[in-house]
Amino acid sequence: MATKEKEKTSGSSKKSGKKGQETKTRGPHAGAALPIPAPRLKAFYGDSVRPKLSEQFGFTNPHQVPTLEKIVINVGVGEAIKQPKALDSVVEELATITGQQPTRKKAKKSIANFGLRQGQEIGAAVTLRGARMWEFLDRFITVAIPRIRDFRGLGTKSFDGRGNYSLGIKEQMIFPEINYDEIEAIHGMDITFVTSTNKDDQAYALLKELGLPFRMDDKKGGRAMPAAFQPSVESKNNGS
Repeated sequence: MATKEKEKTSGSSKKSGKKGQETKTRGPHAGAALPIPAPRLKAFYGDSVRPKLSEQFGFTNPHQVPTLEKIVINVGVGEAIKQPKALDSVVEELATITGQQPTRKKAKKSIANFGLRQGQEIGAAVTLRGARMWEFLDRFITVAIPRIRDFRGLGTKSFDGRGNYSLGIKEQMIFPEINYDEIEAIHGMDITFVTSTNKDDQAYALLKELGLPFRMDDKKGGRAMPAAFQPSVESKNNGS
């Protein structure tokens, strides 16, 4: 009789446990059926940046207005030559920062002096487009850059002559998604902004209007704003 009573009590507790689990499960949130909102910075580009660039450069066709096509984030891991597992943490951190799975980069040729073999994984890269690109740029401008120590503005000498701009980050800790206590090693990264124009002055105006804080003049370091960024205003005044 005692065993039967135990079975009954255990059965009732199991049922109550299942009911408790069922009550904890929740359905989709109230906005699940609503369309995904456009990134804030993309809307700002369409409402504010595009008209300003059209007026500044005298564009008559809206397709002439430059835009941001993609952002490429690249991390080289030299320690991966001797410690292949060092690349795993970098890939995980890069995925956390960008919200996209990185691709592992392999060496194109062997270098005996460095102990590097062809095909060995030595880095990771992410190419962002669309909504993820705009959201990453928004977070980078509003959150990550203000966390850089002794920041005095971005240099204007890193344009490649074809409308693309690159910059280097020394520490991944400027991104709030990274937990300092879980970092195995501090590493930097290279970020390249690829625009739809092949002119540096138009790319500079685009990125500046989007919010990148460029350093206008640095006489102590001899880093003045390149003269290539000036003729566009003069050409507009001359009616060209």
